Amino acid sequence: MNQPRKVRPVAASVDEERLWRKRSLAAAFRLFADSGFNEGVAGHITARDPELTDHFWVNPFGMSFSLISVSDLILVDSTGNVVEGDKPVNLAAFAIHSQIHEARPDVVAAAHAHSLYGKALSSLDQRIDPITQDACVFYEDHGVFDDFNGLVFDPEEGKRIAACLGDRKAVILRNHGLLTVGGTVDEAAWWFITMERSCQAQLVARAAGEPRHIRHEVARQTCREIGTPAAGWNSFQPLYDRTVAQHPALLD
Repeated sequence: MNQPRKVRPVAASVDEERLWRKRSLAAAFRLFADSGFNEGVAGHITARDPELTDHFWVNPFGMSFSLISVSDLILVDSTGNVVEGDKPVNLAAFAIHSQIHEARPDVVAAAHAHSLYGKALSSLDQRIDPITQDACVFYEDHGVFDDFNGLVFDPEEGKRIAACLGDRKAVILRNHGLLTVGGTVDEAAWWFITMERSCQAQLVARAAGEPRHIRHEVARQTCREIGTPAAGWNSFQPLYDRTVAQHPALLD
């Protein structure tokens, strides 16, 4: 029997779509903070503007994820200028996300943070293995950027990351962390959350023994069922509702 699913509503206007994206973005930052994904000034989530499609909304540099509300988000153009908002942009956020948004017109949002288990797995010569149902979300659908060159301030480095990502939903940045993308903010944020947890499960399992892999055909079919954009959006909705209930000020 198919599981019942919500259907993402269609915005009645560009302004409504922009507001939805910004609310999901602010909620994602609060949720990332609650999950311990914040690490000083590192980490960023972006949302493409629905009208100015070469611009994106992003968190301002140096502001805690736990304090971000809709009104704090800044709009950055394709050359890195802040065109709405009065706070600076994280240079690494621009270098990476601008190139991903340019290379992937289908991508509305991209999420990157220095989460603990993502960092740990990124230091090993491993991908996400199909050892759990949840990990199958990334089966044949993530890459590894195997070339750490320090802080990413050069858009050319961002281009290389985007090329490694290709048409997939995620990439492990070697010795750095995780990056996920999606056709909605909700989807990209959920992929990051479940990828981080899959990293944790894999590290724990390998510390205890040699985990058994799910068979190729089963892993591929599972990815087709729970690795879709609709599934990613749906999985985020309970977290969005909880986060807004806990932090109603994020909507301001």
